[in-house]
Amino acid sequence: MARTTDAQFSDLATVGGRAPNAPAPLERPVGSRSIWLVPAAAVAAALAVWFGLSGTVGAVLALHAACMLSAWGILLPAGGLIARFAKVTSRQDFPREIENLYWWVWHRRLQYAGSVVATLGFVAVVSQTGGRFDTVHGRVGLAVLLLGWSQVGSAWLRGTKGGPTGRKADPRDPATWRGDHYDMTARRRRFEAWHRPAGWAALGAGLLTIVLGVDLVGTPAWLFAVAAVAEGAVVLAFLDGTFRSKRTDTYASIWGPRR
Repeated sequence: MARTTDAQFSDLATVGGRAPNAPAPLERPVGSRSIWLVPAAAVAAALAVWFGLSGTVGAVLALHAACMLSAWGILLPAGGLIARFAKVTSRQDFPREIENLYWWVWHRRLQYAGSVVATLGFVAVVSQTGGRFDTVHGRVGLAVLLLGWSQVGSAWLRGTKGGPTGRKADPRDPATWRGDHYDMTARRRRFEAWHRPAGWAALGAGLLTIVLGVDLVGTPAWLFAVAAVAEGAVVLAFLDGTFRSKRTDTYASIWGPRR
């Protein structure tokens, strides 16, 4: 992807302000407060699964199930959907207002929270199985978790941001705007070539692993319903965002449409 030309932001060269037609980065994230329903739903689902399964599979395996369903069925998919479809929000006057970090804040919150919860679920099941993964559910689940951890690691390899609002940039001096993302360096292109497809692959496999886990405990109707609601919501949200063309390119959302 070619980067936005420095000329697009040349109006910043005037001392003390910005020209009227120049795109303006938002000072704080702007988006829907209903996002807080996501962690609330994750907690509710986890409690329902833990209380529902504790009497049949034991408290520790119930904890594993609760953690994995809330992480891979709610938290992590929500973080992925936000990154894909919420780079520009309805409360933002795009393209006059750019760099709305609402998606970035919540993507990180949900992905880190989901990764921690999933890791707790992994520790719980290993404490019961001794590290054996004898079932299809176990093997696929381990692969999914490793892929998820690789996503967290790859995020730290994305390189520098750059641009007129970069950490070390002077908005009035384009020579200071250099950065991996702004310049779309080879490092940034490699990161995007891995991070996005691998992330969606992990989420898809995570939903499959939940189905395998529900089957492993005999598919109780209530658990099937909880999993179906969680996975159905993810699929519907993805389809809604896709068919309503809510996706905005990351580069354009930060620095405005290219001229």
